[in-house]
Amino acid sequence: MPMRFDFETSFGVQRRRFVPLLTLRSGHLEGYAEGVMDHLPLYREETVPGALALLEGQWLPRLLGRHFATPEALALALAPYRGNRMARAMIEMAFWDLWAKHLGVPLWQVLGGVRTSVPVGISLGIQASAQATTDLATRAVEDGYQRVKLKIKPGWDEQPVAAVREAHPQIQLTVDANSAYSLTDISALQALDPYRLKYLEQPLAFDDLVDHAALQAQLRTPICLDESVTSLQDARKALSIGAGRVINLKVGRVGGHLEARRIHDLTLAHGAALWCGGMMETGIGRAHNIHLSTLEHFTLPGDTASASRYWQHDVIREPLEVNDGWMAVPDGPGIGVTLDPDTLQKVTRSCRTLHAGAAPHIDGLPDQPPSDEVY
Repeated sequence: MPMRFDFETSFGVQRRRFVPLLTLRSGHLEGYAEGVMDHLPLYREETVPGALALLEGQWLPRLLGRHFATPEALALALAPYRGNRMARAMIEMAFWDLWAKHLGVPLWQVLGGVRTSVPVGISLGIQASAQATTDLATRAVEDGYQRVKLKIKPGWDEQPVAAVREAHPQIQLTVDANSAYSLTDISALQALDPYRLKYLEQPLAFDDLVDHAALQAQLRTPICLDESVTSLQDARKALSIGAGRVINLKVGRVGGHLEARRIHDLTLAHGAALWCGGMMETGIGRAHNIHLSTLEHFTLPGDTASASRYWQHDVIREPLEVNDGWMAVPDGPGIGVTLDPDTLQKVTRSCRTLHAGAAPHIDGLPDQPPSDEVY
């Protein structure tokens, strides 16, 4: 999926996403989900080649042809296996879509949602100058986005934050470091305290909680944890030791909707703030995020910006667009969106079909990312 702009973070520059898309079939019904892993283990350890090998070679052959009455029943079948939460989420989320369609109800209703539209923020990549950052932030405010998030890295933090805050004194402003800092950078992070940030997202290592707790004790700005929280137990430990006061909950990162709901309930009990993050998903993953965001405690604006911001042509028919800072939940059973076969055909690199009791059919499995993908 070629992106409409270069998106720069502390990891590097991303120009396209290589998306594994899973369709589960039962009778005439189909359930959809996508994977949020990358080709290279930059965000977390999982990769597209590794996930596809696990799904095709092990998990899907063990599940196809079996009867599962509920998502909880499916989760029990996957419970013995450790980690690989992004791959696990693909199966679990596609089954949720399939199950809700079987029941004939929207996904948000079976998840326990309480609203039919959700507040939306926007994430802005690293720009060439503070003025360019401010110009983008101004455009986002004019478009009605309820929160502006700036990507930062060492050497590029206070300057863009100061410029945007000066231009927009009242907006809800946040920053995301994508694990680019260490405890030796405390002074640079403390310099952000005067700018009234809603939170500072994932400043330290992707697998760390202890150092985040030490940092939080020396900052006025709340720390928001993203990469460090992959499960309910991670979230419990983080909140117990004061590693952060906000959690960015990405359903694809934590293994699916069941674990996401457990983390939602935990943050509600702890009184910690919560919002739904995104991984620049296509309309399939974006629709799942929107439905999840209808739960009671998703009180901060999420990352479900308009799909047209990222893609010239999405893989779904229905437009998922923000209106004055709010995203309507898609109508219809399940996630409420349908695949666009014409677009899908144009962007599909390979297709695999697995049947119950049969070996997988593999057509042109690519083992390298697109040649112009840069990190």
